[in-house]
Amino acid sequence: MIQLKSAREIDTMARGGRILAATHAVVKNALRPGISTLALDKIAEEFIRSHDGAVPAFKGLYGFSGAVCLSINEEVVHGIPSAKRIVRDGDILSVDIGVKYDGMYTDAAKTHAVGTISAEHQRLLDVTEASLKVAIAAAVLGNHIGDIGHACQTVVEAAGFSVVRELVGHGVGFVLHEEIQVPNYGKPKRGTKLMAGMTLAIEPMVNIGTSAIRTLSDKWTIVSADAKWSAHFEHTVAITANGPRILTNLDS
Repeated sequence: MIQLKSAREIDTMARGGRILAATHAVVKNALRPGISTLALDKIAEEFIRSHDGAVPAFKGLYGFSGAVCLSINEEVVHGIPSAKRIVRDGDILSVDIGVKYDGMYTDAAKTHAVGTISAEHQRLLDVTEASLKVAIAAAVLGNHIGDIGHACQTVVEAAGFSVVRELVGHGVGFVLHEEIQVPNYGKPKRGTKLMAGMTLAIEPMVNIGTSAIRTLSDKWTIVSADAKWSAHFEHTVAITANGPRILTNLDS
């Protein structure tokens, strides 16, 4: 069942979303060649917990050991923080963070360049972020879930990249993963109609090569099936009468 949020609940999510956005900024500032994903995870967890009422939403969720998901290069999502996973110059790192604040959840991801990256990989980041922007712009009253996915898919495929189809965005708010699913592909005017009070995690995951994915033996880390690199950008967005409201910005 889709759970609509009141204006007060959305404002609470926005306060948590500002903490989440600030955490992203802290992690980006700490990111450098030679740092481990575990060190970044600890930095993120400490910063989140420094805010009264805020905890890392991923910590312990479904048994996940980290506070954030940190995925390198061909890793699409759910990379487990590890002292053995060192980021190198030329890598890209997907940072996926969830925050629970005052009982409400928000979720957002960004993919960063580590040092100097190739032109192709920079284009992957640019296209993925652009696909998120157009997907959010489609999240308006009168549109449908399919309009969000179609907007994203159009940008990605025009660039020659692939949308991951086995992983989708989702409702978020009272719990981290709520109904409804938000695919990053689709057809206009298909699927559930968007209603005021819906809060969605919109999160394009884009591969350079095939859209196919597989899960590593750790049962968590999901990688592209052809080992070509992948990027991930995400915001939590509220559907309102005044258009989409991004809840995971510093100025949410």
